[in-house]
Amino acid sequence: MRLFVGLVVAAALLPQAASAGDYSPLDCAKASTPTELTICKSYALGQDEARMATLYGIATSLVAMGQRGEIRDEQRDWLEEREACGATTSCLNERYQTRINELNAIIDDIAKRGPF
Repeated sequence: MRLFVGLVVAAALLPQAASAGDYSPLDCAKASTPTELTICKSYALGQDEARMATLYGIATSLVAMGQRGEIRDEQRDWLEEREACGATTSCLNERYQTRINELNAIIDDIAKRGPF
């Protein structure tokens, strides 16, 4: 566990390359779709958005360029799936939990490969 915490702290300190393909967390001031408005009105979904965005940032900062591209592509696909939920809270909950689990698995895999 101590190794994992160290890994997370190290990842947070890494500079992230900004590019047009990077994911940006939802800005509720600019929310316009039914999906975005639903997320912004729900504390729980807002927390899921923050958790997912943090995990995404950590995962993309710890992997090689090729895998980073795969994670970005998966994120774009996930955003389309999330948007397809519209204002259906249960659908959004499922989408977030799935993506959070996927990103946690990527980070766990990195931690298992060590040494750090």
